[in-house]
Amino acid sequence: MSLISVGTMAFDAIETPFGKVNQIVGGSGTYVAYAASNFISSIKQISIVGFDFPEEEMAELRKRGVDLEGVEVVPDKKSFFWSGKYHLDMNNRDTLVTDLNVLADFNPIVPDSYQGAEFLMLGNLAPNLQLSIINQLKVRPKLIVMDTMNFWMDIAMSDLEAVLKKVDVLMINDGEARQLSGQFSLVKAAKTILEMGPKFLVIKKGEHGALLFHGDHVFYAPALPLEEVFDPTGAGDTFAGGFIGYLAKTKDISFENMKTAIIVGSALASFCVEKFGPNRMKEISKADIDQRLKEFVQLVNFEIDLV
Repeated sequence: MSLISVGTMAFDAIETPFGKVNQIVGGSGTYVAYAASNFISSIKQISIVGFDFPEEEMAELRKRGVDLEGVEVVPDKKSFFWSGKYHLDMNNRDTLVTDLNVLADFNPIVPDSYQGAEFLMLGNLAPNLQLSIINQLKVRPKLIVMDTMNFWMDIAMSDLEAVLKKVDVLMINDGEARQLSGQFSLVKAAKTILEMGPKFLVIKKGEHGALLFHGDHVFYAPALPLEEVFDPTGAGDTFAGGFIGYLAKTKDISFENMKTAIIVGSALASFCVEKFGPNRMKEISKADIDQRLKEFVQLVNFEIDLV
């Protein structure tokens, strides 16, 4: 099973209550690729970078089976750069700097060799770019998963609504779900959003887990309580990569299997936050993932005698 991953490959400068880095590799496409590569070996990346993006990072991705033919390298411009500072609760952050650089002129092109991919992950980008990718595919993928954010709801709502009609799964956080739907109750919000087009909705709640909605069905997955959360940057993208990577591996896009995919995504995200950037994702093994999945099972497993 092959997966097309569309997203940014960038640099981040991050400050948390536990440390600070002035420049580290980041970007939604980077995190998705690292997470998904634990499950499938055919990941087709679409992104854009500048002359400054490290070749050793490209080599590491290639080693993991990530095809970079769809990554445009602009020789005279810098890569996308984001800087942010997290507060003590780690759920809130301040954006300090956003330098679009090469991203300002991004016009994603799907290489011919990518055609026929069964799965598509649309990372958080302008909705018109997400729609462009879908329209370039000659055969519709088996599953299209989309991430977005409140920024696009503010400035490109009509484009966002057009993309929502074309995707199978939407991933957003609880605040974005409320903004998109105009509903405070997440159950009502989900019903409204599903009427916009997606068949499935994943609402991410950070350290409080995630919700999966499909028709009248709802599934809740907790987040694993961690002793240390070092850097939450990229956790949502890692979650998405684990989610779609597992679905691509199992070739099963049923609601029941998506329940497991939510747990898998949560397990991968729990690794991501343990170090700055994607560094922790480069270290983990299958045994590490299996052990963490067992911890999730133990977290929610209980017995009860009904009276």
